[in-house]
Amino acid sequence: MNAKEAAARAAVGLVKDGMALGLGTGTTAAYAVEALGERIKNEALKIRGISTSESTTRQAIAMGITLTDFSADPELDMTIDGADEVDGSGCLIKGGGGALLREKIVASASHEMVVICDSSKMKQTLGAHALPVAVIPFGIETTLHQLSKICGNLALRRSGSGMPVITDDGLYLIDMQFTSIPSPSEMESRIRQVVGVVEVGLFVGIASRAVVGYDDGHTEIIVYK
Repeated sequence: MNAKEAAARAAVGLVKDGMALGLGTGTTAAYAVEALGERIKNEALKIRGISTSESTTRQAIAMGITLTDFSADPELDMTIDGADEVDGSGCLIKGGGGALLREKIVASASHEMVVICDSSKMKQTLGAHALPVAVIPFGIETTLHQLSKICGNLALRRSGSGMPVITDDGLYLIDMQFTSIPSPSEMESRIRQVVGVVEVGLFVGIASRAVVGYDDGHTEIIVYK
């Protein structure tokens, strides 16, 4: 069992019968969805979930997870999701997989967000990983220009064919590469002020706990709030 899977399985062990869950997106979150499916099969666990991407929706259905929506469950008990980076205060960079908008909506609607990651994602200060920003396609040139005043090293995310990557919500992604982000809340506020920005991949004050996996298979739980 690798570190990501160990973290995911430990987090899924926190899930209780009857919970409404947010289901994250990405390689680590996929392990959690798989483990939830196993608990449903082996323990007759009854849960319902809201997924953060079309790919997670497909996996959840395949694993026998009942899906719900915000009209039925406006508040969720817990979200389990991965992160690209986690700092010492529990601030996150997310969106490497492109689902940051739905991920933040779902996490913000949850009483608890449990972050799952391997130990390499734990940082003293955010910024080594590029910061994803979701923007509307219209006016992308001026949005890029305005964001370049905040960060001189940025790029529109493109697919292997050279076309812009389009999220499940029809948005483009801009990756901003900082040296460091010592104040995530201030940076999030600055970027949000740019017209055309829909969401920023900084999650500040949202994570409740992190479950960190290590190469030898053991895990550590860090509590933030």
